[in-house]
Amino acid sequence: MPPVKKTARKAAKKSTAPAKSFEESLWDTANKLRGSVESSEYKHVVLSLIFLKFVSDKFEERRAELIATGQQDYIDMVEFYTMQNVFYLPESSRWSYIQTHAKQDDIALKIDTALKQVENSNASLKGALPDNYFSRLQLDASKLSALLDAVSNIDTVADKEEDVVGRVYEYFLGKFAASEGKLGGEFYTPKCVVNLIAEMIEPYKGKIYDPCCGSGGMFVQSLKFVQSHHGNTQDISVYGQEYTSTTYKLAKMNLAVRGITSNLGAINGDTFFKDQHKDLKADFIMANPPFNLKDWRGENELTNDPRWAGYDTPPTGNANYAWILHMVSKLSVTGTAGFVLANGAMSTNTKGEGAIRQKMIENDLVDCMIALPGQLFFTTQIPVCIWILAKNKSGSNGAPAPLSTAKGNETNAAGATFSHRDRRGETLFIDARKIGSMISRTQKELTSDDIQKIAETYHSWRSAPSESEHCQLNTENSSAYQDEAGYCKSVQLEEIQKHDYVLTPGRYVGAAPLEDDGIPFETKMAELSSTLFSQMKEATALDETIRENLKSLGYEE
Repeated sequence: MPPVKKTARKAAKKSTAPAKSFEESLWDTANKLRGSVESSEYKHVVLSLIFLKFVSDKFEERRAELIATGQQDYIDMVEFYTMQNVFYLPESSRWSYIQTHAKQDDIALKIDTALKQVENSNASLKGALPDNYFSRLQLDASKLSALLDAVSNIDTVADKEEDVVGRVYEYFLGKFAASEGKLGGEFYTPKCVVNLIAEMIEPYKGKIYDPCCGSGGMFVQSLKFVQSHHGNTQDISVYGQEYTSTTYKLAKMNLAVRGITSNLGAINGDTFFKDQHKDLKADFIMANPPFNLKDWRGENELTNDPRWAGYDTPPTGNANYAWILHMVSKLSVTGTAGFVLANGAMSTNTKGEGAIRQKMIENDLVDCMIALPGQLFFTTQIPVCIWILAKNKSGSNGAPAPLSTAKGNETNAAGATFSHRDRRGETLFIDARKIGSMISRTQKELTSDDIQKIAETYHSWRSAPSESEHCQLNTENSSAYQDEAGYCKSVQLEEIQKHDYVLTPGRYVGAAPLEDDGIPFETKMAELSSTLFSQMKEATALDETIRENLKSLGYEE
């Protein structure tokens, strides 16, 4: 009997271990490729397979639907798939074919062939998929087969409410960023930062642009924002550009699997030297440009570029202000931009950067500045901030109505109606450095509540209460904006001028008031004095001990 009990205890103990998520299991399997694949290539192996599995699952689902509805005569007609936003797949590019041949030595070639066929059969994927990629990597066939088995276990379309592929993309992009160090920053922005920008600028209708789109995360979050606010995703159009070829392909795959139609340019290219959207005027811009990019142009290059019109030419040693002016030039007359930059951009005066910032402030472009907490990024410890620029702060900008109502006004939780107010000559500063929660020893994250707090602070500041709300401004439930020491402050242009056009929130919001702990001053002072006198006595005794020790060694005063 005792051995049985021991076995039972072991079984019980084993059963309490938390089951791995399919993302974790897939990561563990893919991790075995290390050594045969460079870490910079690793993400493309996994995500290319996930893409192929997803489009195949969608194809098979649509094929089964045609058969079930008596339309089996049309199962090989491309139009009957594209009409449902499904890619048509030739037989040898379907996952069932790949799975059948997974144990063969030429499986890498078969995967390459499948990807090429998918691209050739669907015009929207032109230039998106890897070309002869798996064959060139010369992966160990058994390790690749194991990875195929792991991917096969993911049902990408079973739960219509669960974005399974999106989960995998986000999980793997985050893991890649954490494991690849600085290189990961080329394609991954923390989800919470993207969420915050989307919630603040509300890209619900119009043209959305990202000049350095990476894997397309900003676009994905824009789509999620519209869906979560019950808007129409057909009301947005996506434009972007990406410099790195492999990341450009990754972005096209990422958007394709989510059904997002996009214009990322004909090819990858340098945004500054090969702008593929020269005539674009965007309603919303969301971006995370590379931090402090050096030598982005030659000394005599782009010196008279029309994007800098009215401003000094950005210096060669840092591209931060080149990115800013590029985005300003792309905004429509009512456009709004939200982007991440290193904190140094808020105060630098290096080689004309201060003059550019001053001119932007005088042109009344800066709507809101947010200092973010540290440790949000996998790839850098550089402190970062979010800039919100608005081309028109007059309040009568003719912008389309927010999603929350059908009448063109915003509605708060209490039912009060708002429109954007005239905030010309004003800028909101938010110091969010103390907000956020640690999710690991080195990683911090903004929670949904944190994001909501920051976004609502901006929205309440930007909004004008209706006449019915004016009488409630001083009530406890009022949604009217108020400055909060240590957190937020609305500042006039004159005050920014007094601070030499520095945009660091800490300069303006002041310090938060100290909380009263309820202990009377006399009591607290007596306790502190007692502690101090005790420590002074200990210090005197220690000094005497040191003197005696030195004396014993022959050293006296």
